[in-house]
Parts: sequence; C-alpha cells; structure tokens
Amino acid sequence: MSKTAVILAGGNFPEHEIPLGFLRNADHIICCDGSVESLIKAGMTPEAIVGDLDSVGEELAGRFSDRLFKEESQETNDLTKAVNWCMERGFREIIILGATGKREDHTLGNISLLTEFPGEISVTIVTDTGTLIPLHKSAQITSFPGQQVSVFSLDPEAEISSEGLRYELKRLKLHSWWRATLNEATGSSFGLFFEGGPLIVYRKFRDNQ
Repeated sequence: MSKTAVILAGGNFPEHEIPLGFLRNADHIICCDGSVESLIKAGMTPEAIVGDLDSVGEELAGRFSDRLFKEESQETNDLTKAVNWCMERGFREIIILGATGKREDHTLGNISLLTEFPGEISVTIVTDTGTLIPLHKSAQITSFPGQQVSVFSLDPEAEISSEGLRYELKRLKLHSWWRATLNEATGSSFGLFFEGGPLIVYRKFRDNQ
C-alpha cells in the first residue's frame, strides 16, 4: 500500500494546479465529511469519509455506506479525525488540501493543528498559494532563491535563528505572529534553529507555477 494519503478538508476546493495535481494523482483520497460533494463534483471518488458525518446527506451516505467512518468525539475536529484515521492505517506522508478559506476561524484552527501531529510523520498543508509544514526541531528546508517565506511559533518563548533568509532571525522570540512573516530565501535551502517550539513554516509557490 502507498504510504501517502491526500486528505480533502471542508475549506475552499483547490484551484491551483499544484494542489489539484496532488488530488488527481492520489492513490488514496480521504474526505472530511464536509468535502465529499466537492470531490464528487470534480469527478473523483473518496476512499474513505471520516468525521462526525453531520454534513453527509442521505444520498451520499447510501452510495458510500461501505466507506463511512463515524467519529462523534467533540474533543477533535474532522481534520484531526481524518489524520488520525490515516496514521492508524500506516500512512506516513499526509497531504492536506482544502484546509483554508470559507471561514477564518476554521483556517486558523486547521493550520495550528499541524503542530499537534507527531514528528515521525510528514504532514503538509497545500493551498492555492503555497505550503505549510510543522517543524518540531531545527532543520534545513528546501527552497529556491527569492521564495517568499514566513515563520510562525506557537511557543512565544522559543528563540529562533536562521541561515539563508534575506532578513536573518537572530535568537528572535515570536511574541506576535507577524514578526517573522514576509521573509525571503536566498538559495536552494534555509535553516531554522531553535529550542522549544514547534514552528509552522509557509513557503510560497513560484509565481509562474
């Protein structure tokens, strides 16, 4: 079994060719229950539909009765339930689409969830403008010269330094989310060094992609 799963959340359906490419080429598409109709309209079929299933109508519930996985816990949202479902089945690389848009509170909540997932799996949110990844420890990150980069910390006491950014971070504490945004990579990679954390890193696609 492929170890990569694509999760479609209930935000804006992808329009950019990069996230659409992940969706079209996916061997395993897992839907949060609010995204099923959008996937069907795009001519694709989910392998599983995971969540509290309150957004799945009777017709779709009947058609996909063999792939409904109901989880009613109010301690987690549907995206977390879908990621957990994938991890329980051995997926170690997870691409999340449709995590942003429609409502800002859902967008912020979904992005913050990146830091909740264990570091031994690869979880990436892919939007129509770029990618968001979590960092649980210092790392080198692939990039390209001129790539727009923003760094966010959920730990306001973490001191963050960088190497390979236009505006280097020098033991900077990110007490406000804007403090390390709108930066730029200078080469094919950049380094982020910190203790504490975790961080969330945004990288924008090339303008011609």
